[in-house]
Amino acid sequence: MTELEDRLERFETLTAECELIAKLATDSTKREFYLKLAERYYQLASETRAAVAAKAAA
Repeated sequence: MTELEDRLERFETLTAECELIAKLATDSTKREFYLKLAERYYQLASETRAAVAAKAAA
């Protein structure tokens, strides 16, 4: 597994963890924080997925 694939897996894991924490949070401020964090990790995963695909195509 390449370094990019490792990062992709980590970002996907962090996205799922943040979504779970947000779902379980009882404090609305914490819920919003973890939802925003999950969204950012999702963006990073998408960008990394595109980089992996571009590298594979090259």
